[in-house]
Amino acid sequence: MQTENPTGLDWTGLRASEKQYVGFATLPNQVHRKSVKKGFDFTLMVAGESGMGKSTLVNSLFLTDLYKDRKLLNAEERINQTVEIIKHTVDIEEKGVKLKLTIVDTPGFGDAVNNNQCWKPITDYIDQQFEQYFRDESGLNRKNIQDNRVHCCLYFIPPFGHGLRPVDVEFMKALHEKVNIIPLIAKADCLTPNEIKKLKDRIREEIDKFGIKVYQFPECDSDEDEEFKQLDKELKECTPFAVIGSNTVVEARGQRVRGRLYPWGIVEVENQSHCDFVKLRNMLIRSHMHDLKDVTCDVHYENYRAQCIQEMTSKLAQDNRMESPIPILPLSTPDVDTEKLIKMKDEEVLYKKTQLQGQIDMVIF
Repeated sequence: MQTENPTGLDWTGLRASEKQYVGFATLPNQVHRKSVKKGFDFTLMVAGESGMGKSTLVNSLFLTDLYKDRKLLNAEERINQTVEIIKHTVDIEEKGVKLKLTIVDTPGFGDAVNNNQCWKPITDYIDQQFEQYFRDESGLNRKNIQDNRVHCCLYFIPPFGHGLRPVDVEFMKALHEKVNIIPLIAKADCLTPNEIKKLKDRIREEIDKFGIKVYQFPECDSDEDEEFKQLDKELKECTPFAVIGSNTVVEARGQRVRGRLYPWGIVEVENQSHCDFVKLRNMLIRSHMHDLKDVTCDVHYENYRAQCIQEMTSKLAQDNRMESPIPILPLSTPDVDTEKLIKMKDEEVLYKKTQLQGQIDMVIF
């Protein structure tokens, strides 16, 4: 059978290099232009007790001032304070790429004498964002859905302990199925390098011991370059990140750098021998931001969505059973004796039918 060639061209004699350029190789460029035009959004939650430097670190990460209108509470006001959820949204543009950044702050967490269930408002907020997204996704107008789901939670661990406290363990266990948790050792300039190493090892051991699922870095593909593989290896070995935040510019070695000035010297925020701030920023913004969003959408939200659909299905089935005029009774499985009796009756009926057929044949012949 000979197929027709509507183009009238003979491709059989052409080498791969001589084939004409069609143009679908520009698809990545089309996706890039469309994504840049639409812009990106990212929601970051920070959690930890007061005085851990959460606000300073966020301002240092994104080079912005999100807390300029914040009111600091005195000791008496902090006693009666409950856990709040405060959102800060800012639009950032860098080299033509627009990012809508939402910071979810949790003032009051861990500050009370009795911190029992202090993480409940935070888990409720995350579930509310999942519920709102699920409603919007199931509605008629799905074109312009606002994605307010929390993509990452930076949890600040105090540097003056000997590992995780009970409130740290309970908080992360309550949230690890709902959000990507990245543990941080706050105010790392309080510790020596040897103390930081011991505290990191202790925290990693306790995370494994209590079965806490923190954010896992994806494995590198085989075709990645060696520089990216080395960076990924350093990030995995660095967790939990020991960080220092500062928005103050000081002079060190004849250069102006962001850091903290002490009587014994200067701590540079962006010096990798002083802290892990640069590694955290590279991971959070430059290399793994999209993966954090993918894990939130493909894992945490899908688990919530499947649970909602299952609950809706079971509730609908229960309502149908209640509204049915004829009660639906479960079918009982016959026991062994009943099955034997039924088999005997079947054999008896078959025998009688055979005898009757034989008598009919004799009468006919």
